[in-house]
Amino acid sequence: MNSSGITATTEVGLRLVVPDRTAVPLVARLDYAASDPYAISVAFHTGEDDPVEWIFARELLTVGIVRPAGEGDVRVWPGSSEGERVINITLSSPFGQAHFDAPVSPLAEFLHRTYEIVPAGQEDEYVDLDAEIEQHLQH
Repeated sequence: MNSSGITATTEVGLRLVVPDRTAVPLVARLDYAASDPYAISVAFHTGEDDPVEWIFARELLTVGIVRPAGEGDVRVWPGSSEGERVINITLSSPFGQAHFDAPVSPLAEFLHRTYEIVPAGQEDEYVDLDAEIEQHLQH
């Protein structure tokens, strides 16, 4: 396939959920590229110079809209906040843990665009296995 240069990007408002305190609003930039069809890059803009970036499986976010998904460092599950459907995301690292929630609607719209770029079940058609092997052999 020659559509590996196709990408989707969006910014989503979310909240950092802080126990016993008011939630802190943040913006996250989500990026998807057909050249890496299984992954979504999420850059959390925390007010620091550089955003904090995480890579999620696209399927993890998709499933997390309707039921709990993930284990270990990234967990995602549906919920509601102030009468609005949200997706909860918990990230864990050696440096700590963070819990975010975001409205489902903009995230679902973004995911829909990613599936228009690379349909579910066709991800392997967009991976250049020879290039991936070559890249790993050079390191």
